[in-house]
Amino acid sequence: MIKPWLYVLTISLFLVFTCTPTSKPLRAELKRYTVMADGHPIALWGKSSIDATEPILLVHGRTWSALPDFDLQVEGEDLSLMDGLVEKGYAVYAVDLRGYGDTPRDETEWLTPNRAALDLAIILEWIAGQNDWIIAPHLFGWSMGSTHSQLLAQRNPELISSLILFGYWFDNDQTIPPDAEDHALQKMINTKEAAASDFIIPGSISQKAIDTYVQMALEADPIKVDWKNLDQYNELDPAKVNVPTLILQGEHDPIGPTDKQAKLYTRLGTAHKQWVTVPGGDHAAFMETPRAYFIDELVAFLRGVSK
Repeated sequence: MIKPWLYVLTISLFLVFTCTPTSKPLRAELKRYTVMADGHPIALWGKSSIDATEPILLVHGRTWSALPDFDLQVEGEDLSLMDGLVEKGYAVYAVDLRGYGDTPRDETEWLTPNRAALDLAIILEWIAGQNDWIIAPHLFGWSMGSTHSQLLAQRNPELISSLILFGYWFDNDQTIPPDAEDHALQKMINTKEAAASDFIIPGSISQKAIDTYVQMALEADPIKVDWKNLDQYNELDPAKVNVPTLILQGEHDPIGPTDKQAKLYTRLGTAHKQWVTVPGGDHAAFMETPRAYFIDELVAFLRGVSK
């Protein structure tokens, strides 16, 4: 016969273990890698689901580097795109291009679209060799990162399984002129105003999160990277993109308006293409209130590619 005190203890322990709310799983560890690109060290950040079978590379925009953009950590809030994709089962990498974040400028002190695309090719090959993935890496380019990601897709389609373009700024009917003869290094100091400028829709992100982003961004990228030869983007031709492609557009994104997305979508060379507008989203939609919608649409596309 079970003694009364032992019975009470057993029931109490049962209630403790079955009724205590489960805590949220710990976030994946952020790892830093160094990839050598033609003798230059490129900083690459990674987080992964323990059973990931597919990798995705995230490419930042014009001004800010990988971690402020893709791994914003604010206590009590879920804002990191890397964490969101890890929770969906992916291995996620984010690159600091030359002069950004933990990657130094090279000896030229300039960055060009061609150099960015070459570095992406080297990084994608490195990622492909890190595991026995079921498919080649997916490539996600945001803002200016979308255009050198497109260059990569046109030149090296064999390196990626799909292309995701968000905040696409380029007008496919425009021609960018060559640099002026007096085009010189500026090494401009980045500002708080610039760091907060992508958060457009009032109430879409907390002031605490904006303040944290501004702090992270200025610590990671105190000096604006100098670009030249932007006329290399004149090679961009959607008809030469023949990998599955997703276009993500924030409803209120002034940098990626509908007319530019329409030209891109209708001219893509691939029939496997989607164009998704993120309701209530702006240029930083994946860090704001539409984040869950953004991630769900992105993952739905990725899973369609993997079938």
